[in-house]
Amino acid sequence: MNKRPFFPFGEVSSLTLGGGGLGQVWGETTREEAVKTVNLALKEGVNHFDVAPMYGKGEAERVLGEAFEGKNLDGLNFTTKCSLGTLPDAQVYDRLNSSLTTSLECMNMEKVNLFLLHSQLREDDFELSNFNEMRERNTTSLSSYFNAVIPAFEKLKKEGKIDHWGIGGLGQHQALVKAINHETPPEAIQCVLNPLNSAGAISYVDENFNPNVILEECQKNNLSILAIRAVQAGALTRSMDREPHPSGFDKKDFDDYLRAEPFRELAVQWNESPASLAHRYALSTPKVGSVILGVKNRAELKECIEAEEKGELTAEQLYTLKNLF
Repeated sequence: MNKRPFFPFGEVSSLTLGGGGLGQVWGETTREEAVKTVNLALKEGVNHFDVAPMYGKGEAERVLGEAFEGKNLDGLNFTTKCSLGTLPDAQVYDRLNSSLTTSLECMNMEKVNLFLLHSQLREDDFELSNFNEMRERNTTSLSSYFNAVIPAFEKLKKEGKIDHWGIGGLGQHQALVKAINHETPPEAIQCVLNPLNSAGAISYVDENFNPNVILEECQKNNLSILAIRAVQAGALTRSMDREPHPSGFDKKDFDDYLRAEPFRELAVQWNESPASLAHRYALSTPKVGSVILGVKNRAELKECIEAEEKGELTAEQLYTLKNLF
């Protein structure tokens, strides 16, 4: 598998095995199949594994702990995250450290190479477009981020528990731009990247959230980029592999699936599966370090590996996709 420049790790495999599928967020799988998927990724040259406590309530982290037990971790990189919310500044380090400690126990590791803030960012007085009653729990204010989160991340680095830190790249547009341009910018950022230019259900904070604007801001500032949502929660695949959530929370994802019909038709014309084409689109975007996969089994992983092996899209193909919607 091709390797790409990526500041925190020096270089990173073009594809990263993410934890959403391993943690059964994107449909059913088994612990056995998830572990086998990790082993296949390792065999195929994947050197970065991205998980989080919220992926199956720690299941994705436990999968890594089982898959890598007794293995040599040299040359491999691991990322986990913490959903912090907005806490009093004095409590931020303890919360991050406690979450990280639990994650390391699940993963059977002494440190992670990258630790990300999983909460979405917002300006202090910004009201969420949806679920504003959950604002303090689900989002982190900029003042908390600047005054407490960044110092806490730096302290964890000095303690040797993490090598680098970053943010999830979601939330209020203005807040993210300020974080990207801060005197202490994140060392890595996850950016939503797909032909629909949609974050789907997870863009509940800001109804005006524009993933491409955040991506371009990162490119301009030469921040290390990890692409997420390449298939937009299944909307850019042949068919959704899950039923809508009874709460209606993921309605945007299913709306995106309907909106993406021209993309599926184009994939047929180009003799490619929709998922493969979506991943190649992300891989063809300038300054992207790695594309994080949400696969839950070996069959899905193999399709992504085959897509990476096909190489980047042509300039003409990229132009067509960028102007499809």
